Amino acid sequence: MSTRDTTAGRSSLFGEKGLQHRHQVWALAEAIVNEMASRLFNAESYQPERKFALTQFSEIREMGCKVPQHILQQYLENLQESRFEEDDLFFGPGMPRLGIGMDTCVIPLRHRGLSLVQTTDFIYPIVDDPYMMGRIACANVLSDLYAVGVTKCDSMLMLLGVSNKMTGKERDKIIPLIIKGYKDVAEEAGTTITGGHTILNPWILVGGVATTVCQTNCFIMPDNAVPGDVLVLTKPLGTQVAVAVHQWLDNPEKWNKIKLVVTEEEVELAYQEAITNMDRLNRTAASLMHIFNAHAATDITGFGILGHAQNLARQQRNEVSFVIHNLPVIAKMAAVSKARGEMFGLVHGMCPETSGGLLICLPREQAARFCAEIKSPRYGKGHQAWIIGIVEKGSRTARIIEKPRIIDVTSSQSTSQNGNLKRNVYVNNPKTLEELKDNIRSETGKTEAAELRRIYDNMVWRAEKCIDAQGNHFQHLL
Repeated sequence: MSTRDTTAGRSSLFGEKGLQHRHQVWALAEAIVNEMASRLFNAESYQPERKFALTQFSEIREMGCKVPQHILQQYLENLQESRFEEDDLFFGPGMPRLGIGMDTCVIPLRHRGLSLVQTTDFIYPIVDDPYMMGRIACANVLSDLYAVGVTKCDSMLMLLGVSNKMTGKERDKIIPLIIKGYKDVAEEAGTTITGGHTILNPWILVGGVATTVCQTNCFIMPDNAVPGDVLVLTKPLGTQVAVAVHQWLDNPEKWNKIKLVVTEEEVELAYQEAITNMDRLNRTAASLMHIFNAHAATDITGFGILGHAQNLARQQRNEVSFVIHNLPVIAKMAAVSKARGEMFGLVHGMCPETSGGLLICLPREQAARFCAEIKSPRYGKGHQAWIIGIVEKGSRTARIIEKPRIIDVTSSQSTSQNGNLKRNVYVNNPKTLEELKDNIRSETGKTEAAELRRIYDNMVWRAEKCIDAQGNHFQHLL
């Protein structure tokens, strides 16, 4: 079955009526395994020149590639001059506009009543699966549009840096998979990729531009928080910690420093949860922002939750401050961070996130309803939200209290009725694709279609667990 056929079949089987028969469930499982196999190098036809890991082409990320926020603000001061008076004459008074310094720009257009909403972003590889890396990068770009309540993207560009350290064989297999992952998420978001730019450089870079043209009622300006609002977060923190700790499983020196506070299985579950969250679009949260009268929002990415909260606070028209009391964190990652002397800055709110959740200022009376609604099955499983703080009168600052409450967020899979399916199928390290199929066959009788969808969403990064009959690893793409 081709990739396109698999996707089409999956979409029809996961319709509103769900799967009706066991043979349909197994047919989907077969398609999943075939899809996985099609994304791997053929071990017989390709002998890797070296052990390959996508993250080995992003060493700059480990050195702290983000320009410090206060320095970045200085760089941007003179980039955009205020032309608001001229704009009022040309576009009409009261047209909202958002310039440099926030997640997106909102620019009034010459066509009265319409605005351009646009953002750009790119990231370095944080996972070794190229397809999933493409998916995460696309979700990360779109998240900036969702942060201002935009739910429909008109077009996307893709920005791609191809490492000149890659061999030709690596490049020709890996880059198409990154592009496919990016394209698939763009299509899931209801948009298309209309162009982009590709360069050679020392590191792999994946990102793009997201653009929409819309009326003013289609977006929510991030500047209307008032005292009494509450802060809501829509994804747990700790993705970067989970990714780093997962890599430490192969590094005895680092693993020995944390093995007393976390098990290998807990690391695997945390990594799985991080991947699932980074891959999930913030589109549902953006839609609900309109329903529940959100006053402001931002997405949580490279500057950590505190950095982005501070930036959002500075944008407010009213004299307010944000106070964060609760930190939802992927299970065990706060303990890991503490065991390493807070090297990640997680509890202090400084740990970077990738494709993180939205931090939303909501009226107090609407916040609990928002959190309940986002978990509704009509939006699919996995969406979560937590009330994490308050908006009070202040001087446009943000802070985390001295001892915030840490909310351990367990894997959405492990807490569901059929949550052990993915673990049973993959963690047991089947030695051939046929054994993997046997595992799925035995497990699908106990599960629902939604669980199989989750298997598919995380298939490729789990594929490294599959070992061929001769004992050679089907490593990621090699």
